[in-house]
Amino acid sequence: MAGTPGITVAKTGGNKFLRLVAAISTLAGWISAGMIVAAVAITCQMIFIRFVMNGSTVWQTEAVIYLVIAATLLGLPYVQRLRGHVNVDLIPIWLAPKARYVLFVFTMSLSILIVGTMLFYGFEYWHFAWERGWRSDTVWGVRLWIPYLALPVGFALLMLQLVADLIAVLLRIEDPFGLDEFSGLDSRTTGGV
Repeated sequence: MAGTPGITVAKTGGNKFLRLVAAISTLAGWISAGMIVAAVAITCQMIFIRFVMNGSTVWQTEAVIYLVIAATLLGLPYVQRLRGHVNVDLIPIWLAPKARYVLFVFTMSLSILIVGTMLFYGFEYWHFAWERGWRSDTVWGVRLWIPYLALPVGFALLMLQLVADLIAVLLRIEDPFGLDEFSGLDSRTTGGV
């Protein structure tokens, strides 16, 4: 489609911490993609067993559900790195550069706080499953700490990427909301002009 902006990637500016976080987020994205591919392969195998071989399946449905949920959680930092989450930038476009900067720091700090809260409770939930030996109520009876591990890991990686995004703006490596400081134009679509 003509006029569609390309993929935007979080800038690292040569900063070692930002480059490390970018590498971790990219690795998480590849692992997430692998989980989706595995879920599709298991689904195909399940369909073959059920409808071609006329057999029953025990573990496939549960495995696919856990893989897709884990892929979603582990993919969060990669999507954040690519600026792929829903972004409403009507207010930042209309704000002056200093107000835009303050709004970015506020919203990013609030996001980090919210994701940190989710990380805390996700870790607590995972720890309960680990400590108490919870198992699923299915024939497969998977130990639930294994799929629940995606909660604290996914939120920890997302929080790390959000912290890196905040640091990039504080160090002036990236503009708040990806908007050019002087014109209010989106530097992602104007080539940084």
